[in-house]
Amino acid sequence: MFNAITHSQIYVLDQDEALDFYVGKLGLEVNADVDLGFMRWLTVSIPGHSDRQILLEKPGPPAMSEQTAQQVRELVTKGATGGSLIFSTDDCRIFSTDDCRKTYETLRGRGVEFTEEPTDRPYGIDCGLRGPFGNSIRFTQPKAST
Repeated sequence: MFNAITHSQIYVLDQDEALDFYVGKLGLEVNADVDLGFMRWLTVSIPGHSDRQILLEKPGPPAMSEQTAQQVRELVTKGATGGSLIFSTDDCRIFSTDDCRKTYETLRGRGVEFTEEPTDRPYGIDCGLRGPFGNSIRFTQPKAST
């Protein structure tokens, strides 16, 4: 049957602004930026890990009618679409560190606004932020195996 998840999708209202955030601030890399005529196929991933890509999709045809797309854009504006990404700082290729707190400080220095500072949890350390279109983003430093 299935052997991998290759793409996940989140909605964004402006793909150029999304690139600035996900590539310029978070440090992901562009895998594909293709004008298909009916839509722009724009994917990003962790540098060196193109086997798992995030589609930064603008709501609209052909996936949905213009009326539905307008409703989705309204939900995106409110941060209510439920889009969520969780990254691990374990062997983190974005910042060359496995330290959640150092990654947090690096991103704060780049102007990223957080909803939650690094916090100790039973599974490790994690923190939270929101992307420019309301998508929930977390990154975690998994607890060391004993």
